[in-house]
Amino acid sequence: METEIPAMLTARQQIRPERFTFHSSRMRMKTVSKEELSAMDAESDRCALELSDAAVDVMGYACLVAIMSMGPGYHRESQQRLRQRTRENGRETPVVSSAGALVDALQVIGAKRVVVVAPYMKPLTELVVDYIRQEGIEVLDYRALEIPDNLEVARHDPAKLPEIVSTLDLAEADAIVLSACVQMPSLPAVAKVEALTGKPVISAAIATTYAMLKSLELEPVVPGAGALLSGAY
Repeated sequence: METEIPAMLTARQQIRPERFTFHSSRMRMKTVSKEELSAMDAESDRCALELSDAAVDVMGYACLVAIMSMGPGYHRESQQRLRQRTRENGRETPVVSSAGALVDALQVIGAKRVVVVAPYMKPLTELVVDYIRQEGIEVLDYRALEIPDNLEVARHDPAKLPEIVSTLDLAEADAIVLSACVQMPSLPAVAKVEALTGKPVISAAIATTYAMLKSLELEPVVPGAGALLSGAY
């Protein structure tokens, strides 16, 4: 949320007139485990309240797995509740989540069958895969990188992603989810993976950026950020 999304919106400033500022409030989490994710999600109301003091125009809840580990469809409940927190503070603000943004983005590009790369341990990755399937999208294959430390997730080298994707069964896939995690960087590899596979590539960060721009009623276009932000949608 604090790296690739600002990078994309900053890149957009090179081709469109709108300018952005970035504000964040943190929920604590060190190890990507079900217990820590649940405790982290409980802090989201505080974060929404703090950010509403700044009268921001849109909020993004970054942690995809925290939402998806709470059960099918939870992103809708979370987004509605957090918006209510801002309303109570007199600063009603639209709220998007990376979890909701990802499943919505797959529907926007018409992807019915996907493959997924995620940094989480396998049980958490399977929760993510099941969540996507509950939204009516078939996950044909997936790769769990099994990185438990949240800071190590952020340090994962995106240059490794093309080779990881090559190990997946892509033949029938409509799209590739290159990173089902805003924390794990993938933006530098998106264009290469699209060129190598001939398939649209999205990530949680790309999907969240798209959702934020749509919420702001701005053209969802960012140079170098893959098919979803190419202007085609």
